[in-house]
Amino acid sequence: MVVVKEKKSLVSFLQCAGCDRSYSVEELQTYAECERCDKSPLVAHYELLDGLSKSEISQNERSMWRYRSMLPVLEDRNIVSLGEGWTPLLKANRLADKYELNELLIKDESANPTGSFKARGLSMAVSKAKELGVERCIVPTAGNAGGALSAYCAKAGMQAIVVMPRHTPEAFKKECRYFGAELIEVDGLISDCARKVAEIKLKTPCFDVSTMKEPYRLEGKKTMGYEIAEQMNWTLPDVILYPTGGGTGLIGMWKAFHEMRELGWITGPFPRMIAVQSENCKPILEVFEGRLDTVKKYVGNPSFANGLAVPTPFAEKMILNVLRESNGTVIAITDDELKMAMKEIASLEGLLVCPEGAALLPAMKSLLNSGIIKRTESVLMLNTGSAYKYL
Repeated sequence: MVVVKEKKSLVSFLQCAGCDRSYSVEELQTYAECERCDKSPLVAHYELLDGLSKSEISQNERSMWRYRSMLPVLEDRNIVSLGEGWTPLLKANRLADKYELNELLIKDESANPTGSFKARGLSMAVSKAKELGVERCIVPTAGNAGGALSAYCAKAGMQAIVVMPRHTPEAFKKECRYFGAELIEVDGLISDCARKVAEIKLKTPCFDVSTMKEPYRLEGKKTMGYEIAEQMNWTLPDVILYPTGGGTGLIGMWKAFHEMRELGWITGPFPRMIAVQSENCKPILEVFEGRLDTVKKYVGNPSFANGLAVPTPFAEKMILNVLRESNGTVIAITDDELKMAMKEIASLEGLLVCPEGAALLPAMKSLLNSGIIKRTESVLMLNTGSAYKYL
């Protein structure tokens, strides 16, 4: 008989991403508003005990909660889970052969509840909100985050308000309604939805779980980094391509790599992180290449890849830090390119990836041609969701 030890969170405190000011994990938090940092995300820190080994991973748990000790929910009874995480890491051998790559992997997040990686972040955010007594959550969304929030609030017995662009495909709206959420449609992009959320919060008591404006969606997304390492036998690829709108997953994986190095679970170099954006909405590219000094001045347009139409990501400094620390870069892809890539990936690998995930293939091809990615390197593409809602 296998005796499974009860796992406890080692979370210690929250810290402003721009300075060293700390905040309690036992009180409801949003983001820091420091004189030095203006508005800045809060990041969870853990008491990394000597001797915390990989045996802490709950091998019987086939979800992101296998990393329970390094997640921030204090009591198990507050966990709101639909089985998110532990998604497949697939070898894309036919694409690798076509482009003469040594190794090409696809981390397929379409296997998550509600069909995207948003399930990870919203499971964590709703769990922590429940633990801290929240009864109603609100989110501005390009699509998938709204469906995920609606599902997890339904599971938790909480209320959800979802604010979504009117042009979002109907399937995203229907799933929110089926889960019992209040859906509000807005003309414009997710930035316009965020302004509507700010108006609603003045009149209706609700907790805002916008990307990086609360500390815990990041903790859910970081589990992708833990899984990649574990599924690759505690090594990491040379390059990770990631579709970047709000950038939570990019930041989260980078955080996970640092935590695992501190724990002694991994050694060696970290991957170069490649942010892939849409030509219709490429604020990080514009700042990275010096044409803008901040995304706050950027005006974007809609994209077929809804999740990439994020003109003013709140965590822009953190995204840029990851790219620079990893010696990575940013590239933008047209809607026509990503639509063709959806067909190519489907016909060669049998995967119907979302438009955001499909954008990674033409990005990789461009970077191979320019020599930024070497054909001898191990390359991982992170597909963030399913294409079925777009059909």
